[in-house]
Amino acid sequence: MRFDELDLEDEILDGLEDMNFHEMTPVQEQTIPVILEGHDLIGCAQTGTGKTAAYTLPLLNRLLLEGNDENVVKALIIVPTRELALQIDQQFQGFSYYAPISTTVVYGGGDGKGWDLQKNGMLNGSDVVIATPGRMIAHLQNSHVDFSHVEYLILDEADRMLDMGFSDDIMKIISYLPAERQTIMFSATLPPKIRQLAKTILHDPVEVNIAISKPNEAIDQSAYICYESQKLGLIRELFAEPSESKTIIFSSSKLKVKELAHTLKRMKLDVAAMHSDLDQSQREEVMLNFKNNKVKILVATDIVARGIDIEDIGLVINYDVPHDPEDYIHRIGRTARAAATGSAITFVNEEEQGKFHQIEKFIERDIRKAELPASVGEGPKYEPEETRKRGGRGGRSRSKGGDGRGHGRGRRDRLRDKPRGTNSAPRDAQPSGEAAASAAAPAAPRNAESEQAASAQGAPRPEGEKPRKRRHRGGRRHRRGQSAAANGEGAASSDAGSAPSGE
Repeated sequence: MRFDELDLEDEILDGLEDMNFHEMTPVQEQTIPVILEGHDLIGCAQTGTGKTAAYTLPLLNRLLLEGNDENVVKALIIVPTRELALQIDQQFQGFSYYAPISTTVVYGGGDGKGWDLQKNGMLNGSDVVIATPGRMIAHLQNSHVDFSHVEYLILDEADRMLDMGFSDDIMKIISYLPAERQTIMFSATLPPKIRQLAKTILHDPVEVNIAISKPNEAIDQSAYICYESQKLGLIRELFAEPSESKTIIFSSSKLKVKELAHTLKRMKLDVAAMHSDLDQSQREEVMLNFKNNKVKILVATDIVARGIDIEDIGLVINYDVPHDPEDYIHRIGRTARAAATGSAITFVNEEEQGKFHQIEKFIERDIRKAELPASVGEGPKYEPEETRKRGGRGGRSRSKGGDGRGHGRGRRDRLRDKPRGTNSAPRDAQPSGEAAASAAAPAAPRNAESEQAASAQGAPRPEGEKPRKRRHRGGRRHRRGQSAAANGEGAASSDAGSAPSGE
């Protein structure tokens, strides 16, 4: 179905024509007529299906017909992140190019000037306010914003907002709105908590479900089954030749993001890092450079897994397997947008095989396992069920009782206790330098008490070994309650607070 078949105002159709928007996506075709008729709606659609236009176009049409003679805020859109808020505002600017519709974007970060701009925009009666929950609460409590004339409330990515702990903030914001309004909710999933929220704030809603929780079929998905130490080699191989398309590399760790970006920069590649340690101005600069092709590769945490609509991303790499299958879908959904094609590659180490298998079961398909490049070497077998039986740790399941008190023995202890001449397992790197010397040395006493006992029995200290420092009273002894017992405060409580040390 084409946009010009809808009953939209000429100003909006002209904006769509200039943006080369002609055919509607399935979610737009099913939701726009419902919203134009004034019904509440709960829509469930995967990322990249065009749901932003599905609610912005009918909203703009109604605002254009009604006007805003009183200069009041008439529509409020609540989103989980500043990046998504800015993305929605950009779409508004394009769609409303020929229409006198004003918007204000409200999000945290920045300086006092940003706060004043947001405050003045709302007080002066922007037609549409696009806001993150926390910042919106701050303005409601301190800026005397009037939302008593809001007629349209939209919650985008509602599931993520609840996952981020914004449930109370959302209900607080809604308490400032009129009871009589049109409410629209979009979510990638419909778990019970979302349905409960919908039941609370929506009135007799129409429900639309489009391809729930399934990746876009236009995405070529594959995986490398590898050791953790091979992942960086895979990155070097994949970027040995420059690519014309944009790439996003996702990692669950800010530290890995920084290290990968540094490595790729040393390879003379156009790369930038995106993570939560950047302030707002830095984030905006990074995203603008990425969108304008000044940066070809974006290394990022899940901060950009949703709400970033850049159409020419050809490749997504999951450096780590995401913890949740939904996160996998949102990550790879950054490619193959707007009827384009794209590729998604996931690096799966031994410990991640179980999580990756859960993703395969969730999307109901086996993802192709690609052969590792010869330069990287041979990887492990893909045996997710065996990994799960071994405790999900790639055959190195954690064990209590390493020192008889529930403290597991770490890898360093295993290397230290290994007899001379033995080789590590293929997946473990050989120690070198000081680490090798430490690995070959005899095991030292594990704590101050055992060291005192050895001294009392006249046991000689190994030649060349330095005396171990005693732990101060704020260390393990104190945490385990022994100091309390020594002071006569009751030995019965000493075990109650003990916990594995996580060695």
